[in-house]
Amino acid sequence: MKNTQIKRYQQLAEELAEGIQAGVLRPGERLPSVRQTCVQRGMSPSTVFQAYGQLESRGLVEARARSGFYVRAGRRAPRAVPQAAQPRDEATPVAVSELVYALLDSTRDTDVIPLGSAFPASHLFPFDALARSGARAMRRLPATRITGALTAGDEGLRQALRRRYALHGVPMAENEPIITNGAMEALNLCLQAVTKPGDLVVVESPTFYAALHALERLHLNAVEVATDPRDGVDVDALGELLSRQKVAACWFMPSFQNPLGALMPPARKQALVELLAHHRVPLIEDDVYGELHAGARRPPPAKAFDRDGWVLHCSSFSKCLAPGYRVGWAAAGRFAPTVERLKMMSSLATALPPQLAVAEYLAQGGYDRHLRGLREALAAQQQRALRLVERHFPTGTRVTRPLGGYFLWLELPPPVDALALHHRAREHAISTAPGVLFSADRRFTHHLRLNVGHPGDARFDGALRRLGELAQGV
Repeated sequence: MKNTQIKRYQQLAEELAEGIQAGVLRPGERLPSVRQTCVQRGMSPSTVFQAYGQLESRGLVEARARSGFYVRAGRRAPRAVPQAAQPRDEATPVAVSELVYALLDSTRDTDVIPLGSAFPASHLFPFDALARSGARAMRRLPATRITGALTAGDEGLRQALRRRYALHGVPMAENEPIITNGAMEALNLCLQAVTKPGDLVVVESPTFYAALHALERLHLNAVEVATDPRDGVDVDALGELLSRQKVAACWFMPSFQNPLGALMPPARKQALVELLAHHRVPLIEDDVYGELHAGARRPPPAKAFDRDGWVLHCSSFSKCLAPGYRVGWAAAGRFAPTVERLKMMSSLATALPPQLAVAEYLAQGGYDRHLRGLREALAAQQQRALRLVERHFPTGTRVTRPLGGYFLWLELPPPVDALALHHRAREHAISTAPGVLFSADRRFTHHLRLNVGHPGDARFDGALRRLGELAQGV
């Protein structure tokens, strides 16, 4: 689908890229501020941010905290971005759980350097403050509320979430959100609400292996849709697929997709929501990384464009505030009553103490300050990791440059077997997540997802150097 906003930010990015390559904009020079560019070109701030973000993802500029965007001093051309996959347009039964369990078991070992884990470093989270918040909340809690927990969740936490989403332009109905045991319960409940065994579900290519787990458990079939490593799901390709196949639902991660880190531009998200509403196909939106943006503003979720209730939006605090507390939620639109009923039938309610701890922490007003520090730490660590990949990995390696989150997706030269590399790295106490985990048909045999969310870990640089050396010999 064509879109004028996409054209405008791409045009601005190309003009600036040409200026950089021609030497008009020199290394170390500051780009015009977003405000200046808006005035000079008559563009919206979001359009300018997208253009600057694309330049950053291409390695041409770098963002400096509270200072702006600067032309990078490029000693060498940056690594190319991985190529978009061309998945087969056919349903695939899912059977990946044994492989995932076997390969990711090593991430539980604290002596292993966790490049294959799903969580950032624990020291990035305010566990002491959360514990104090939980103690204060529990001291004030009447005993009758402990045994009277509602299926939909603590109303104070639900109100706090509704207020926060409203500030980002995402209204929620009174029966939203439903508090769940982490985002995975929310996603599984939403999937159950809109499918039956044997149905076809569209996923990204590559997709997060937990989505494949859920499809496997419910005896659903997967079909992959082309997904750009920078801009996410190809809406035109999805439209063609929907015209040919009967699809029960789509499960997508539009913001900082795992494993690619792709961020769908707002206009593409809107086109996606409108397309699915036209076909009356539910969208299960996994938005657990939405708060981990490197830019100035949180990208709007697909839910922001939902007018007819076809988006089942799921998220949690596990990746941005409270790993292990298992506090997630689902804003399921027209399917909210069904999701709440399924929640009651499966786990009845979510544990109250973690909900109260998070609600009390939010009420104290430190959440956004914590997020700013977390985002800065992750963005700086990503740049460090990219420099190490450029120096130490084989010639021909391609790597993503996400605008948020903490994953890098590497496309290694075709002779490299990423599964064999995973086993060799494990001998050196390094875990990885090989690409075969991220597709129902186990493609992506020479791809890796790397978790770079571990600033301050003295082992990190050496692990990436060693992994690059091992890749040279696989």
